[in-house]
Amino acid sequence: MIPAALQTTSGVIPIIVIGGYLFLLLFLGWLGHRVSTGSEEDYYLAGRRQNWLISSLTIIATFLSSFALLGAPGMVYREGVVFALVSLNVPIAGFCIGMLGPRIWKLGRDGHYVTQADMICDHYKSRISLRLLVTLVGVLFVVPYVIMQIKAGGDLAAVLFPDSDSSFEIGAIILASITAIYIMVGGMRSVAWTDAIQCVLLIAGMILAAIAMVAALGGPTQFLQKVQTLPKSSLTVPGNTGQWQIPFLFSVCLLMPIGGIIQPAQWMRFYAASGPQALRRSSLIFIVLLTACFLFTIMPVGLGGQILYPLEISETGVSPHPEVGTYDQILIFIARHKMPELFGASLGEFIATMLVVAIMAASMSTADSNLHALSALLTRDIYSQFVRPKASESEKLWAGRFFIIAATSLSLGVVLVGQREASSLADFLQMIVGLALFAVAFSVQLLPITIDILYVRKGTKWGAVIGLAVGLLTAFCFTSLFPSLLAVIPELGLTTFLTDSVHDLKTLIPIHASAWGLIPNIVLFVIVSCIESAFRKES
Repeated sequence: MIPAALQTTSGVIPIIVIGGYLFLLLFLGWLGHRVSTGSEEDYYLAGRRQNWLISSLTIIATFLSSFALLGAPGMVYREGVVFALVSLNVPIAGFCIGMLGPRIWKLGRDGHYVTQADMICDHYKSRISLRLLVTLVGVLFVVPYVIMQIKAGGDLAAVLFPDSDSSFEIGAIILASITAIYIMVGGMRSVAWTDAIQCVLLIAGMILAAIAMVAALGGPTQFLQKVQTLPKSSLTVPGNTGQWQIPFLFSVCLLMPIGGIIQPAQWMRFYAASGPQALRRSSLIFIVLLTACFLFTIMPVGLGGQILYPLEISETGVSPHPEVGTYDQILIFIARHKMPELFGASLGEFIATMLVVAIMAASMSTADSNLHALSALLTRDIYSQFVRPKASESEKLWAGRFFIIAATSLSLGVVLVGQREASSLADFLQMIVGLALFAVAFSVQLLPITIDILYVRKGTKWGAVIGLAVGLLTAFCFTSLFPSLLAVIPELGLTTFLTDSVHDLKTLIPIHASAWGLIPNIVLFVIVSCIESAFRKES
Protein backbone atom coordinates (compact mmCIF):
# COMPACT_ATOMS: atom_id res chain seq x y z
CA MET A 1 0.00 0.00 0.00
CA ILE A 2 1.58 3.30 -1.14
CA PRO A 3 0.98 6.15 1.32
CA ALA A 4 -1.25 8.87 -0.07
CA ALA A 5 1.30 11.54 0.78
CA LEU A 6 3.85 9.86 -1.48
CA GLN A 7 1.37 9.41 -4.30
CA THR A 8 0.28 13.01 -4.37
CA THR A 9 3.75 14.45 -3.99
CA SER A 10 5.76 12.60 -6.61
CA GLY A 11 3.48 10.06 -8.28
CA VAL A 12 3.88 6.35 -8.78
CA ILE A 13 7.00 6.38 -11.01
CA PRO A 14 9.45 7.20 -8.19
CA ILE A 15 7.92 4.55 -5.95
CA ILE A 16 8.26 1.85 -8.63
CA VAL A 17 11.82 2.78 -9.66
CA ILE A 18 13.18 3.24 -6.13
CA GLY A 19 11.37 0.13 -4.90
CA GLY A 20 12.83 -1.93 -7.74
CA TYR A 21 16.32 -0.63 -6.98
CA LEU A 22 16.07 -1.50 -3.29
CA PHE A 23 14.71 -4.96 -4.13
CA LEU A 24 17.73 -5.54 -6.43
CA LEU A 25 20.10 -4.72 -3.56
CA LEU A 26 18.37 -7.21 -1.28
CA PHE A 27 18.50 -9.85 -4.04
CA LEU A 28 22.26 -9.33 -4.44
CA GLY A 29 22.64 -9.70 -0.68
CA TRP A 30 20.83 -13.03 -0.83
CA LEU A 31 22.87 -14.13 -3.87
CA GLY A 32 26.13 -13.28 -2.11
CA HIS A 33 25.05 -15.42 0.81
CA ARG A 34 24.22 -18.32 -1.52
CA VAL A 35 27.72 -18.49 -3.04
CA SER A 36 29.68 -17.76 0.14
CA THR A 37 31.69 -20.44 1.93
CA GLY A 38 30.68 -19.29 5.41
CA SER A 39 34.26 -18.57 6.50
CA GLU A 40 35.35 -15.34 8.15
CA GLU A 41 37.82 -14.57 5.36
CA ASP A 42 35.15 -15.10 2.72
CA TYR A 43 32.63 -12.92 4.59
CA TYR A 44 35.05 -10.03 5.01
CA LEU A 45 37.28 -10.35 1.89
CA ALA A 46 35.25 -12.39 -0.65
CA GLY A 47 38.01 -15.00 -0.79
CA ARG A 48 40.62 -12.43 -1.95
CA ARG A 49 39.57 -12.99 -5.58
CA GLN A 50 38.01 -9.71 -6.77
CA ASN A 51 39.00 -8.96 -10.37
CA TRP A 52 40.13 -5.57 -11.64
CA LEU A 53 36.66 -4.45 -12.75
CA ILE A 54 34.91 -5.20 -9.45
CA SER A 55 37.89 -3.83 -7.51
CA SER A 56 37.81 -0.59 -9.53
CA LEU A 57 34.08 -0.07 -9.14
CA THR A 58 33.92 -0.88 -5.42
CA ILE A 59 36.94 1.35 -4.64
CA ILE A 60 35.39 4.24 -6.60
CA ALA A 61 31.95 3.75 -5.06
CA THR A 62 33.39 3.64 -1.54
CA PHE A 63 35.40 6.82 -2.17
CA LEU A 64 32.59 8.86 -3.71
CA SER A 65 29.69 8.52 -1.24
CA SER A 66 26.97 11.13 -0.89
CA PHE A 67 29.84 13.61 -1.01
CA ALA A 68 29.77 13.32 -4.82
CA LEU A 69 26.11 14.05 -5.53
CA LEU A 70 25.08 16.04 -2.46
CA GLY A 71 28.06 17.35 -0.50
CA ALA A 72 30.33 18.51 -3.33
CA PRO A 73 27.60 20.20 -5.42
CA GLY A 74 26.35 21.76 -2.18
CA MET A 75 29.82 23.12 -1.42
CA VAL A 76 30.22 24.47 -4.98
CA TYR A 77 26.78 26.08 -4.61
CA ARG A 78 27.92 27.73 -1.37
CA GLU A 79 31.51 28.66 -2.23
CA GLY A 80 31.80 28.90 -6.02
CA VAL A 81 34.65 27.92 -8.35
CA VAL A 82 37.23 27.70 -5.56
CA PHE A 83 35.96 24.20 -4.81
CA ALA A 84 37.11 23.10 -8.29
CA LEU A 85 40.62 23.01 -6.83
CA VAL A 86 39.49 20.23 -4.52
CA SER A 87 39.43 18.03 -7.65
CA LEU A 88 43.19 17.75 -7.05
CA ASN A 89 42.34 15.22 -4.37
CA VAL A 90 41.26 12.68 -7.02
CA PRO A 91 44.64 12.08 -8.74
CA ILE A 92 46.32 12.06 -5.32
CA ALA A 93 43.90 9.37 -4.13
CA GLY A 94 44.43 7.38 -7.32
CA PHE A 95 48.20 7.62 -6.93
CA CYS A 96 47.87 6.27 -3.38
CA ILE A 97 45.87 3.29 -4.67
CA GLY A 98 48.63 2.42 -7.15
CA MET A 99 51.48 3.07 -4.72
CA LEU A 100 50.11 1.58 -1.49
CA GLY A 101 47.53 -0.94 -2.71
CA PRO A 102 49.83 -3.61 -4.23
CA ARG A 103 52.14 -3.62 -1.20
CA ILE A 104 49.20 -3.88 1.22
CA TRP A 105 47.80 -6.71 -0.92
CA LYS A 106 51.07 -8.67 -0.79
CA LEU A 107 51.53 -8.30 2.97
CA GLY A 108 47.86 -9.12 3.50
CA ARG A 109 48.10 -12.30 1.46
CA ASP A 110 51.33 -13.44 3.10
CA GLY A 111 50.09 -12.73 6.61
CA HIS A 112 46.43 -13.71 6.06
CA TYR A 113 45.39 -10.32 7.41
CA VAL A 114 41.77 -9.14 7.37
CA THR A 115 41.86 -5.73 9.10
CA GLN A 116 44.34 -2.86 9.29
CA ALA A 117 45.16 -3.75 12.87
CA ASP A 118 46.13 -7.30 11.87
CA MET A 119 48.98 -5.98 9.73
CA ILE A 120 49.99 -3.06 11.94
CA CYS A 121 50.02 -5.04 15.19
CA ASP A 122 51.88 -7.95 13.63
CA HIS A 123 54.56 -5.62 12.29
CA TYR A 124 55.08 -3.75 15.57
CA LYS A 125 54.45 -6.79 17.79
CA SER A 126 51.73 -5.04 19.75
CA ARG A 127 48.72 -7.04 20.90
CA ILE A 128 46.79 -4.46 22.93
CA SER A 129 47.80 -0.79 22.72
CA LEU A 130 48.12 -0.40 18.96
CA ARG A 131 45.16 -2.65 18.24
CA LEU A 132 42.91 -0.51 20.42
CA LEU A 133 44.20 2.72 18.86
CA VAL A 134 43.85 1.49 15.28
CA THR A 135 40.34 0.25 16.05
CA LEU A 136 39.55 3.68 17.53
CA VAL A 137 40.74 5.30 14.30
CA GLY A 138 38.38 3.03 12.38
CA VAL A 139 35.44 3.92 14.59
CA LEU A 140 36.18 7.67 14.41
CA PHE A 141 36.28 7.46 10.62
CA VAL A 142 33.44 5.03 9.96
CA VAL A 143 30.74 6.41 12.27
CA PRO A 144 30.75 9.98 10.82
CA TYR A 145 30.80 8.53 7.30
CA VAL A 146 27.84 6.26 8.00
CA ILE A 147 26.02 9.16 9.67
CA MET A 148 26.73 11.20 6.54
CA GLN A 149 25.11 8.60 4.26
CA ILE A 150 22.05 8.08 6.46
CA LYS A 151 21.57 11.84 6.68
CA ALA A 152 21.68 11.95 2.87
CA GLY A 153 18.82 9.46 2.74
CA GLY A 154 16.80 11.68 5.04
CA ASP A 155 17.60 14.83 3.05
CA LEU A 156 16.55 13.02 -0.11
CA ALA A 157 13.17 12.04 1.29
CA ALA A 158 12.60 15.49 2.82
CA VAL A 159 12.86 17.19 -0.58
CA LEU A 160 10.98 14.51 -2.50
CA PHE A 161 8.07 14.38 -0.08
CA PRO A 162 7.86 17.83 1.55
CA ASP A 163 4.19 17.44 2.46
CA SER A 164 5.00 14.73 4.99
CA ASP A 165 6.29 15.85 8.39
CA SER A 166 8.12 12.56 8.89
CA SER A 167 9.66 12.17 5.42
CA PHE A 168 13.22 12.80 6.68
CA GLU A 169 12.92 10.13 9.37
CA ILE A 170 11.32 7.60 7.01
CA GLY A 171 13.98 8.13 4.35
CA ALA A 172 16.83 7.78 6.85
CA ILE A 173 15.34 4.63 8.39
CA ILE A 174 14.72 2.94 5.02
CA LEU A 175 18.22 3.63 3.71
CA ALA A 176 19.85 2.47 6.95
CA SER A 177 17.73 -0.68 7.20
CA ILE A 178 18.14 -1.90 3.62
CA THR A 179 21.89 -1.28 3.74
CA ALA A 180 22.34 -3.17 7.01
CA ILE A 181 20.28 -6.13 5.79
CA TYR A 182 22.20 -6.91 2.62
CA ILE A 183 25.57 -6.49 4.35
CA MET A 184 24.59 -8.90 7.12
CA VAL A 185 23.30 -11.46 4.63
CA GLY A 186 26.03 -11.44 1.98
CA GLY A 187 29.20 -9.90 3.44
CA MET A 188 31.98 -8.47 1.23
CA ARG A 189 30.82 -10.28 -1.90
CA SER A 190 27.37 -8.68 -1.75
CA VAL A 191 28.86 -5.33 -0.80
CA ALA A 192 31.23 -5.44 -3.81
CA TRP A 193 28.48 -6.51 -6.23
CA THR A 194 26.10 -3.81 -5.05
CA ASP A 195 28.95 -1.28 -5.10
CA ALA A 196 29.63 -2.14 -8.76
CA ILE A 197 26.03 -1.44 -9.74
CA GLN A 198 25.84 1.62 -7.53
CA CYS A 199 29.08 3.00 -9.01
CA VAL A 200 27.66 2.82 -12.54
CA LEU A 201 24.42 4.43 -11.35
CA LEU A 202 26.06 7.29 -9.48
CA ILE A 203 28.44 8.15 -12.33
CA ALA A 204 25.55 8.05 -14.80
CA GLY A 205 23.58 10.24 -12.40
CA MET A 206 26.43 12.76 -12.20
CA ILE A 207 26.62 12.98 -16.00
CA LEU A 208 22.85 13.22 -16.34
CA ALA A 209 22.66 15.98 -13.72
CA ALA A 210 25.33 18.05 -15.49
CA ILE A 211 23.70 17.67 -18.91
CA ALA A 212 20.30 18.60 -17.52
CA MET A 213 21.72 21.63 -15.71
CA VAL A 214 23.54 23.00 -18.76
CA ALA A 215 20.46 22.36 -20.93
CA ALA A 216 18.23 24.14 -18.40
CA LEU A 217 20.41 27.24 -18.73
CA GLY A 218 20.35 27.33 -22.53
CA GLY A 219 23.37 25.27 -23.52
CA PRO A 220 27.15 25.45 -22.87
CA THR A 221 27.68 28.98 -24.26
CA GLN A 222 24.89 30.58 -22.29
CA PHE A 223 25.85 28.56 -19.21
CA LEU A 224 29.40 29.97 -19.28
CA GLN A 225 28.10 33.49 -19.87
CA LYS A 226 25.76 33.24 -16.89
CA VAL A 227 28.55 31.85 -14.68
CA GLN A 228 30.51 35.06 -15.34
CA THR A 229 27.63 37.09 -13.86
CA LEU A 230 27.93 35.39 -10.46
CA PRO A 231 29.24 37.44 -7.51
CA LYS A 232 32.99 38.06 -7.58
CA SER A 233 33.45 36.04 -4.38
CA SER A 234 31.96 33.00 -6.15
CA LEU A 235 34.65 33.20 -8.83
CA THR A 236 37.72 33.74 -6.65
CA VAL A 237 39.64 32.32 -3.71
CA PRO A 238 38.76 31.91 -0.78
CA GLY A 239 35.11 31.58 -1.84
CA ASN A 240 31.93 33.17 -0.53
CA THR A 241 32.46 32.32 3.16
CA GLY A 242 36.22 32.90 3.17
CA GLN A 243 36.83 29.38 4.52
CA TRP A 244 38.89 28.07 1.61
CA GLN A 245 42.10 30.00 2.08
CA ILE A 246 45.09 28.61 0.19
CA PRO A 247 46.78 26.78 3.14
CA PHE A 248 43.48 25.18 4.20
CA LEU A 249 42.59 24.33 0.62
CA PHE A 250 45.83 22.54 -0.14
CA SER A 251 46.01 20.74 3.20
CA VAL A 252 42.55 19.35 2.38
CA CYS A 253 43.55 18.51 -1.22
CA LEU A 254 46.60 16.61 -0.02
CA LEU A 255 45.40 14.89 3.14
CA MET A 256 41.69 14.26 2.52
CA PRO A 257 42.34 11.79 -0.34
CA ILE A 258 45.06 10.02 1.64
CA GLY A 259 42.72 9.63 4.59
CA GLY A 260 40.02 8.38 2.23
CA ILE A 261 42.32 5.69 0.80
CA ILE A 262 43.97 4.36 3.98
CA GLN A 263 40.67 4.14 5.86
CA PRO A 264 39.48 0.65 6.95
CA ALA A 265 37.06 -0.13 4.09
CA GLN A 266 39.54 0.74 1.33
CA TRP A 267 42.35 -1.12 3.10
CA MET A 268 40.20 -4.25 3.08
CA ARG A 269 39.52 -3.76 -0.63
CA PHE A 270 43.25 -3.93 -1.23
CA TYR A 271 43.33 -7.25 0.63
CA ALA A 272 40.34 -8.53 -1.36
CA ALA A 273 41.76 -7.82 -4.84
CA SER A 274 42.93 -10.71 -7.00
CA GLY A 275 46.41 -9.24 -7.31
CA PRO A 276 48.62 -6.14 -7.77
CA GLN A 277 47.65 -5.76 -11.43
CA ALA A 278 43.99 -5.38 -10.49
CA LEU A 279 44.89 -2.52 -8.14
CA ARG A 280 47.13 -0.76 -10.67
CA ARG A 281 44.30 -0.82 -13.21
CA SER A 282 41.94 0.44 -10.52
CA SER A 283 44.32 3.33 -9.87
CA LEU A 284 44.34 4.42 -13.51
CA ILE A 285 40.56 4.13 -13.93
CA PHE A 286 40.06 6.03 -10.67
CA ILE A 287 42.21 8.98 -11.74
CA VAL A 288 40.85 9.38 -15.27
CA LEU A 289 37.17 8.77 -14.55
CA LEU A 290 36.74 10.64 -11.28
CA THR A 291 38.76 13.73 -12.23
CA ALA A 292 36.58 14.15 -15.32
CA CYS A 293 33.42 13.58 -13.29
CA PHE A 294 34.40 16.16 -10.69
CA LEU A 295 35.26 18.91 -13.16
CA PHE A 296 32.56 18.33 -15.75
CA THR A 297 29.61 17.17 -13.64
CA ILE A 298 29.87 18.41 -10.06
CA MET A 299 31.04 21.90 -10.97
CA PRO A 300 28.22 22.63 -13.49
CA VAL A 301 25.58 21.42 -11.02
CA GLY A 302 26.83 23.60 -8.16
CA LEU A 303 27.43 26.71 -10.27
CA GLY A 304 24.14 26.22 -12.11
CA GLY A 305 22.44 26.05 -8.74
CA GLN A 306 23.83 29.50 -7.91
CA ILE A 307 22.50 30.86 -11.19
CA LEU A 308 19.01 29.41 -10.79
CA TYR A 309 18.73 30.00 -7.04
CA PRO A 310 21.09 32.86 -6.07
CA LEU A 311 22.68 32.85 -2.64
CA GLU A 312 21.84 35.50 -0.08
CA ILE A 313 25.22 37.15 0.54
CA SER A 314 25.51 39.94 3.08
CA GLU A 315 27.91 41.30 5.68
CA THR A 316 26.48 38.87 8.22
CA GLY A 317 27.24 35.78 6.12
CA VAL A 318 26.05 33.53 3.32
CA SER A 319 22.73 31.67 3.15
CA PRO A 320 21.14 29.42 0.53
CA HIS A 321 18.15 30.64 -1.45
CA PRO A 322 15.03 30.43 0.77
CA GLU A 323 13.36 27.93 -1.58
CA VAL A 324 16.31 25.51 -1.50
CA GLY A 325 16.51 24.84 2.23
CA THR A 326 20.10 23.63 2.73
CA TYR A 327 23.16 23.67 0.49
CA ASP A 328 23.35 19.87 0.26
CA GLN A 329 19.82 19.69 -1.15
CA ILE A 330 20.54 21.79 -4.26
CA LEU A 331 20.73 18.84 -6.68
CA ILE A 332 17.62 17.14 -5.27
CA PHE A 333 15.72 20.41 -5.34
CA ILE A 334 16.65 21.11 -8.96
CA ALA A 335 15.82 17.53 -9.99
CA ARG A 336 12.39 17.76 -8.42
CA HIS A 337 11.48 21.23 -9.68
CA LYS A 338 13.34 21.64 -12.99
CA MET A 339 13.34 18.20 -14.63
CA PRO A 340 9.56 18.00 -15.27
CA GLU A 341 9.64 21.59 -16.53
CA LEU A 342 12.55 20.85 -18.90
CA PHE A 343 11.64 17.40 -20.22
CA GLY A 344 7.86 17.20 -19.70
CA ALA A 345 5.94 15.66 -16.82
CA SER A 346 6.48 11.92 -17.33
CA LEU A 347 10.01 11.94 -18.77
CA GLY A 348 11.10 14.66 -16.37
CA GLU A 349 9.77 12.70 -13.42
CA PHE A 350 11.58 9.58 -14.62
CA ILE A 351 14.89 11.45 -15.05
CA ALA A 352 14.49 13.07 -11.64
CA THR A 353 13.84 9.65 -10.15
CA MET A 354 17.00 8.25 -11.75
CA LEU A 355 18.94 11.08 -10.15
CA VAL A 356 17.39 10.14 -6.83
CA VAL A 357 18.46 6.53 -7.36
CA ALA A 358 21.99 7.75 -8.21
CA ILE A 359 22.12 9.73 -4.96
CA MET A 360 20.89 6.70 -3.03
CA ALA A 361 23.55 4.59 -4.77
CA ALA A 362 26.26 7.08 -3.75
CA SER A 363 25.07 7.00 -0.14
CA MET A 364 24.50 3.28 0.20
CA SER A 365 27.73 2.24 -1.56
CA THR A 366 29.77 4.04 1.08
CA ALA A 367 27.54 3.19 4.02
CA ASP A 368 27.71 -0.54 3.25
CA SER A 369 31.49 -0.54 2.82
CA ASN A 370 32.10 1.29 6.05
CA LEU A 371 29.59 -0.69 8.10
CA HIS A 372 31.12 -3.90 6.76
CA ALA A 373 34.62 -2.67 7.68
CA LEU A 374 33.49 -1.59 11.15
CA SER A 375 32.01 -5.04 11.69
CA ALA A 376 35.40 -6.58 10.87
CA LEU A 377 37.22 -4.17 13.20
CA LEU A 378 34.99 -4.76 16.20
CA THR A 379 34.79 -8.52 15.64
CA ARG A 380 38.44 -9.36 14.90
CA ASP A 381 40.19 -6.61 16.82
CA ILE A 382 38.02 -6.42 19.93
CA TYR A 383 35.66 -9.39 20.28
CA SER A 384 38.07 -12.10 19.07
CA GLN A 385 41.08 -10.60 20.85
CA PHE A 386 39.71 -9.61 24.25
CA VAL A 387 36.18 -10.93 24.73
CA ARG A 388 36.02 -14.41 23.17
CA PRO A 389 39.49 -15.45 21.92
CA LYS A 390 38.30 -19.02 21.37
CA ALA A 391 35.08 -18.14 19.55
CA SER A 392 34.21 -20.30 16.52
CA GLU A 393 34.02 -18.79 13.02
CA SER A 394 30.24 -19.05 13.12
CA GLU A 395 30.08 -17.16 16.41
CA LYS A 396 32.37 -14.45 15.09
CA LEU A 397 30.24 -14.00 11.99
CA TRP A 398 27.12 -13.58 14.12
CA ALA A 399 29.00 -11.14 16.36
CA GLY A 400 29.92 -9.19 13.24
CA ARG A 401 26.27 -9.03 12.19
CA PHE A 402 25.33 -7.78 15.65
CA PHE A 403 27.91 -4.99 15.37
CA ILE A 404 26.42 -3.96 12.01
CA ILE A 405 22.99 -3.61 13.64
CA ALA A 406 24.45 -1.74 16.61
CA ALA A 407 26.50 0.69 14.49
CA THR A 408 23.60 1.33 12.14
CA SER A 409 21.23 1.98 15.04
CA LEU A 410 23.70 4.34 16.72
CA SER A 411 24.31 6.31 13.52
CA LEU A 412 20.60 6.48 12.75
CA GLY A 413 19.88 7.69 16.28
CA VAL A 414 22.46 10.49 15.97
CA VAL A 415 20.94 11.59 12.66
CA LEU A 416 17.37 11.61 14.00
CA VAL A 417 18.31 13.46 17.19
CA GLY A 418 20.41 15.96 15.25
CA GLN A 419 17.51 16.61 12.88
CA ARG A 420 15.01 17.31 15.65
CA GLU A 421 17.16 19.11 18.21
CA ALA A 422 18.37 22.68 17.79
CA SER A 423 21.81 22.10 19.28
CA SER A 424 25.50 21.96 18.54
CA LEU A 425 24.93 18.43 17.24
CA ALA A 426 22.52 19.77 14.63
CA ASP A 427 25.10 22.37 13.59
CA PHE A 428 27.76 19.66 13.34
CA LEU A 429 25.52 17.57 11.05
CA GLN A 430 24.61 20.52 8.86
CA MET A 431 26.82 19.83 5.81
CA ILE A 432 28.01 16.53 4.36
CA VAL A 433 31.43 17.91 3.41
CA GLY A 434 31.99 18.94 7.04
CA LEU A 435 31.33 15.38 8.22
CA ALA A 436 33.73 14.01 5.60
CA LEU A 437 36.47 16.41 6.67
CA PHE A 438 35.88 15.47 10.31
CA ALA A 439 36.27 11.75 9.54
CA VAL A 440 39.47 11.95 7.48
CA ALA A 441 41.15 14.02 10.20
CA PHE A 442 41.49 10.72 12.09
CA SER A 443 42.13 8.17 9.34
CA VAL A 444 45.03 10.21 7.95
CA GLN A 445 46.84 9.79 11.28
CA LEU A 446 47.67 6.24 10.13
CA LEU A 447 49.88 7.65 7.36
CA PRO A 448 53.24 7.59 9.24
CA ILE A 449 52.65 3.99 10.32
CA THR A 450 51.56 2.96 6.82
CA ILE A 451 54.63 4.47 5.13
CA ASP A 452 56.91 2.90 7.71
CA ILE A 453 55.45 -0.60 7.31
CA LEU A 454 55.38 -0.52 3.51
CA TYR A 455 58.65 1.32 2.78
CA VAL A 456 60.88 2.40 5.68
CA ARG A 457 60.50 -0.33 8.32
CA LYS A 458 62.48 1.53 11.00
CA GLY A 459 59.68 2.59 13.35
CA THR A 460 59.03 0.98 16.72
CA LYS A 461 55.99 -0.04 18.71
CA TRP A 462 56.03 2.84 21.17
CA GLY A 463 56.87 5.36 18.45
CA ALA A 464 53.73 4.22 16.64
CA VAL A 465 51.60 4.19 19.80
CA ILE A 466 52.62 7.62 21.11
CA GLY A 467 52.63 9.30 17.70
CA LEU A 468 49.19 7.95 16.80
CA ALA A 469 47.63 8.75 20.19
CA VAL A 470 48.89 12.35 20.23
CA GLY A 471 48.00 12.82 16.56
CA LEU A 472 44.40 11.71 17.15
CA LEU A 473 44.00 13.96 20.19
CA THR A 474 45.49 16.98 18.42
CA ALA A 475 43.40 16.44 15.31
CA PHE A 476 40.24 16.26 17.40
CA CYS A 477 41.08 19.54 19.12
CA PHE A 478 41.13 21.27 15.73
CA THR A 479 37.85 19.82 14.43
CA SER A 480 34.61 21.76 14.37
CA LEU A 481 33.12 19.50 17.05
CA PHE A 482 35.71 20.36 19.72
CA PRO A 483 34.45 23.90 20.54
CA SER A 484 30.87 22.58 20.62
CA LEU A 485 31.79 19.96 23.20
CA LEU A 486 33.68 22.46 25.32
CA ALA A 487 30.64 24.74 25.22
CA VAL A 488 28.61 22.26 27.29
CA ILE A 489 31.28 22.13 30.02
CA PRO A 490 30.81 24.58 32.89
CA GLU A 491 32.83 27.74 32.36
CA LEU A 492 36.37 27.12 33.53
CA GLY A 493 39.58 28.96 32.93
CA LEU A 494 41.11 25.92 31.21
CA THR A 495 38.10 25.56 28.89
CA THR A 496 38.35 29.18 27.77
CA PHE A 497 42.12 28.90 27.38
CA LEU A 498 41.81 25.80 25.17
CA THR A 499 39.08 27.30 22.99
CA ASP A 500 40.94 30.58 22.52
CA SER A 501 44.28 28.86 21.87
CA VAL A 502 42.87 26.57 19.19
CA HIS A 503 41.00 29.45 17.56
CA ASP A 504 44.13 31.63 17.50
CA LEU A 505 46.25 28.86 15.99
CA LYS A 506 43.63 28.10 13.32
CA THR A 507 43.48 31.79 12.45
CA LEU A 508 47.27 32.14 12.35
CA ILE A 509 47.84 28.97 10.29
CA PRO A 510 44.61 28.04 8.44
CA ILE A 511 45.23 24.37 7.73
CA HIS A 512 42.91 21.41 8.19
CA ALA A 513 42.66 19.45 11.46
CA SER A 514 44.28 16.41 9.82
CA ALA A 515 47.45 18.45 9.20
CA TRP A 516 47.50 19.76 12.78
CA GLY A 517 47.33 16.18 14.05
CA LEU A 518 49.91 14.87 11.60
CA ILE A 519 52.60 17.33 12.68
CA PRO A 520 53.09 16.04 16.27
CA ASN A 521 52.27 12.51 15.08
CA ILE A 522 55.23 12.39 12.69
CA VAL A 523 57.60 14.20 15.04
CA LEU A 524 56.87 11.92 18.00
CA PHE A 525 56.85 8.78 15.84
CA VAL A 526 60.37 9.56 14.61
CA ILE A 527 61.80 10.75 17.93
CA VAL A 528 60.39 7.96 20.10
CA SER A 529 61.35 5.32 17.52
CA CYS A 530 64.94 6.61 17.44
CA ILE A 531 65.15 6.63 21.24
CA GLU A 532 63.62 3.16 21.54
CA SER A 533 65.97 1.77 18.85
CA ALA A 534 69.01 3.32 20.52
CA PHE A 535 67.96 1.91 23.89
CA ARG A 536 67.60 -1.57 22.41
CA LYS A 537 71.06 -1.42 20.88
CA GLU A 538 72.63 -0.42 24.19
CA SER A 539 70.84 -3.16 26.11
